[in-house]
Amino acid sequence: MSGQADDAEHREAVRALRELRRPVAGRVRLACVLAGLGALAGLAPYAGLAELAGALLATPPDRDRVVLVAALIVLGLLLRGAFMSAALTITHVADVRLQAVLRRRMIAHLGRVPLGWFSRNSSGTLRKTAMSDVDALHQLVAHQAVETTAAIVTPLGALAYLLVLDWRLALLAVATVPLFAGAYAYMERGSNDVMRRIDESNAKLGSAVVEFVSGIAVVKAFGRAGRAHAAYRRAAEEYTDFFAAWVRPMDRIEALAGLAVSAPVVGLVAVAGSAWFTGAGWVTPGEALACVLLAFVIPIAIEPLGFASLSRRSAAAAALRIQRLLEVAPLPAPASPRRPAGHRVEYDDVRFAYDEHDVLDGVSFTCEPGTVTALVGPSGSGKSTLATLLPRFHDVTGGAVRIGGADVREIDPAELYRHIGFVLQDVRLLGGSIRDNVALGRPEATDAEIHDACRAAQIHDRILALPRGYDSVAGHDAHLSGGEAQRVGIARALLADTPVLVLDEATAFADPESEAAIQDALSRLAGGRTVLVIAHRLATVAGAGRIVVLDRGRVAETGTHAELLASGGPYSRMWAAHEEVAA
Repeated sequence: MSGQADDAEHREAVRALRELRRPVAGRVRLACVLAGLGALAGLAPYAGLAELAGALLATPPDRDRVVLVAALIVLGLLLRGAFMSAALTITHVADVRLQAVLRRRMIAHLGRVPLGWFSRNSSGTLRKTAMSDVDALHQLVAHQAVETTAAIVTPLGALAYLLVLDWRLALLAVATVPLFAGAYAYMERGSNDVMRRIDESNAKLGSAVVEFVSGIAVVKAFGRAGRAHAAYRRAAEEYTDFFAAWVRPMDRIEALAGLAVSAPVVGLVAVAGSAWFTGAGWVTPGEALACVLLAFVIPIAIEPLGFASLSRRSAAAAALRIQRLLEVAPLPAPASPRRPAGHRVEYDDVRFAYDEHDVLDGVSFTCEPGTVTALVGPSGSGKSTLATLLPRFHDVTGGAVRIGGADVREIDPAELYRHIGFVLQDVRLLGGSIRDNVALGRPEATDAEIHDACRAAQIHDRILALPRGYDSVAGHDAHLSGGEAQRVGIARALLADTPVLVLDEATAFADPESEAAIQDALSRLAGGRTVLVIAHRLATVAGAGRIVVLDRGRVAETGTHAELLASGGPYSRMWAAHEEVAA
């Protein structure tokens, strides 16, 4: 069954490769025609040398024939160079175009994929598909099509020429090729499964590298560098062990295959056979010379076919991963979009399950405009999941989430994000200036508006202290701490001026003084807005207009801080535990 599954996956990969190459298929075919003509032209010098030998051995030498044959040899070389150069130019241009097309398709498609999909897929795997897998098609498109065509046309043309001279010469020229072909056929057995496992190991290795490098500063600070890179070490060892176990026996077979078509062996067989044929009077010395020369050409020409097979399988596997990425279901767009009438947020009997695991079960509450609603509860109670349903990181599996009376699933995504701003726990800054990062949602904002938003988020002074102030580039001359990056994210959300704000642990990395200042700023800016806050530290949401307590995906209780303390329920116990820790 495993073999059948591997074969089915290989067929799917081949179809994916054919589909992805479609935009440049015409150019590649044209290049193959030119490569075939170049390969045939490249045989002219070998045939010409045999003819030249006959002309020189004649008594007296036929000078006119010598000049003509020499001119044809030079012409053949020039034509071969011109055809092959044109073919490779066409395929390289096609390769650049294909990479641009694929990357644009992926960028456009990923822009329509639910944001929650990215949290379930590692950045290492995504980066490998978007970068390495697209690059893996380069060899196939830019080189292999031309080289494979030449590798097929050259021996066929040589054999055709030798058959015209004498069929025995044709057999002699390819006498060692069956050994080479048999060895590679043996090595191809089970290669589908091998390539699949190599690709899986590469993906694990890439993910481990990304995760290790991303957290190196933290793990070194706590003296855990040795343990932290254990995942990377295991992934590297697994890859090395598997690859070595596969390669060792293949190396011996490949060495024997190479020996069968090596120059000494081919030359010995061709010279010995040609001498025999000449002595028997079957062929002329010139024809024997042609056989010897072409006997060297044929195995050299077909040798790339063995490597091309592995290269094509690798490219097909890469194409399959790209195709599967492009087939990730996009966020469903409404057939008849609705516009929110206001910015009142309603969670109506919301249910959500992931991988058949219930996360939310019948959650209902309302967030009124101009108020701050806080979600609290133990870890795993569904707070963050509930918040991400509002900007449609995921879609509910039951019930509805509404803004201004309109189900978020019925609002066009572009319109939805004009109504919702959000700051998540892990803020990502783009590789641009701090000004551009803050103005991401409102690129037309003035400097004064950007500065006001940054002051409200308590990050303005820190930005001015950077080498180039607001022109400093994140990751280059602007190295911000986690709390500082989060405040830039808050400034970004505030500047976007959306009527609804979702803050998921927005102050998680802020120091106490900045946290208090940010909370004051958010309270002032909540006027007229609907603010939904998720926090583990209860002190940060004690002043919220309404607190919703979640437990195991359900609403345990709701009310103000004072009301929930007086009720003596889960919130009061959480508050008591919080005060005990603070003391």
